[in-house]
Amino acid sequence: MQTAGYAPQDTYYAALDLGTNNCRLLVASPTQDSFRVVDAFSRIVRLGEGLSSSGVLSDAAMARAVGALKVCAAKIASRRGKPVRTRLIATEACRVAGNGSEFLEKVRSETGLQLEIINRGTEAKLAAHGCASLLDVDSAGAVLFDIGGGSSELAWLGKAGVVDRGPPLADVKEWTSLPMGVVTLAEKYGGKDVTAQVFAAMVDEALPLVKAFASKAGASGAGGIHLLGTSGTVTTVAGLHLKLPRYDRQKVDGIWLDARSVNDVLGWLKASTYNDRVAHPCIGMERADLVLAGCAILEAIREVFPCERLRVADRGLREGMLIELMRADGAWKQPQ
Repeated sequence: MQTAGYAPQDTYYAALDLGTNNCRLLVASPTQDSFRVVDAFSRIVRLGEGLSSSGVLSDAAMARAVGALKVCAAKIASRRGKPVRTRLIATEACRVAGNGSEFLEKVRSETGLQLEIINRGTEAKLAAHGCASLLDVDSAGAVLFDIGGGSSELAWLGKAGVVDRGPPLADVKEWTSLPMGVVTLAEKYGGKDVTAQVFAAMVDEALPLVKAFASKAGASGAGGIHLLGTSGTVTTVAGLHLKLPRYDRQKVDGIWLDARSVNDVLGWLKASTYNDRVAHPCIGMERADLVLAGCAILEAIREVFPCERLRVADRGLREGMLIELMRADGAWKQPQ
């Protein structure tokens, strides 16, 4: 599906991210200064379900993922008349599963998609590039966090750069990958009936890892920075803050939240029942048993980096892949 001998403006670009919890696809074409999304797909597949205890991907989880990937393959193949440049990645679940490579061969044979398992450093960099345009240009930098299903990436970003054309690339000063995410924590501690003690235990498990990153980055006590969060946990917090009747990406992506607003939402979530969370339109049954595990990681990050401002990004790996592909092809070069 990857074609050589193309001109960027006459090319479609497809970015697919198969994570521990979600399968997501974006298909886009370059514009003068950015890109235009022409198709998208997202489905919760829980590929990593049971992985932390078994060490392998289950048959049921693989079947769910293959079903979603068949939809993605059809969407990519439907782009007729223009070549399609693709980057198709798999992350933590396939990295750690004993049968991860065998699963990707199954994907190739059943869908025609050739996925690459990226390392954690690449994952952090792609998330940073995907969110770079949301950096506050007047800030000294930001701590980016991407709370995933099986791992969580943290990146220390320098001051926002200025580019002539096209989306910026992030200045990643330091990064780390925490070996925990919403699926792994929820499976370890339970995600349905989360007591105050259980929530505190999850925070305590994440805290030393976040503190180690702050020390490694030389970021302890740093001022003039803000938090920049991507992934389902923080976008859910934003949706709850806005009291949306249903999740709306256009209202969430790029919103600023102050510390008090985040505290209010986390307070409601910690006091909520499983049924409360299922009934909320910004959570639902697919996330109701996972959101508090994500909030525990978020609390640990906020304790180590007590910033007053948090910017929410409903973007990340896929956008980072698209930006890298288009920049490499010269999509935003000044015309000669």
